[in-house]
Amino acid sequence: MTARKSVPATEPLATTPERILQAAERLFSERGIDGVSLREITTAAGVNSASAHYHFGSKNAVLETLFSLRASPIIERREAMLSALQLDRLGRPVLEDVLMAFLQPALELLNTPHGATFTLLRARMVLESGDVKHQVLARTFDRTNEKTLKLLAKALPKLPTKDLYWRFHFMLGTMVYTMAQPGRIESVTKDKIKTSDTQAALEQLIRYTAAGFRAP
Repeated sequence: MTARKSVPATEPLATTPERILQAAERLFSERGIDGVSLREITTAAGVNSASAHYHFGSKNAVLETLFSLRASPIIERREAMLSALQLDRLGRPVLEDVLMAFLQPALELLNTPHGATFTLLRARMVLESGDVKHQVLARTFDRTNEKTLKLLAKALPKLPTKDLYWRFHFMLGTMVYTMAQPGRIESVTKDKIKTSDTQAALEQLIRYTAAGFRAP
């Protein structure tokens, strides 16, 4: 039987800032942001503490840089898809098209090398309290969230604004839970359903959220 090769904590030949970010991502996703110190990050990265202070200045700056780096593909893809939406003769987008433009870039990230780890980090930031974490989320996603809400309002002109906000809130929760892949539905269905099938998850998520947005 061939021995399994050990996986390095950080990618080989990475620069010092990259090593720090890789170590921070792994530790944050495993233990939460508050449960990790900057010293632990530098130790895991194999660099000295002075390097982290030189390149980033603080643990919060590491978090902000990391989150911006990993989230940028979602934001760029979402912006492009939202901007490319076709409108009907009344100038309204189709609800399912808006939902696809919002949800697909997030779920697609799961198929990238850092997708699963970043998704766990994002879920922790959503659930953990703390102004810094909420500010990072806001700076990263508020612009596309606001753009999506405007398009949803156009697609559903009769839906009261308060209901629109609530339903968007529920969609965000469903999206993050689905991306986190906690394994509950796999356990309940004896693996008949696999949330790791991102295409199936996306299709079901769009149907489910569209029905919720159209509910009386």
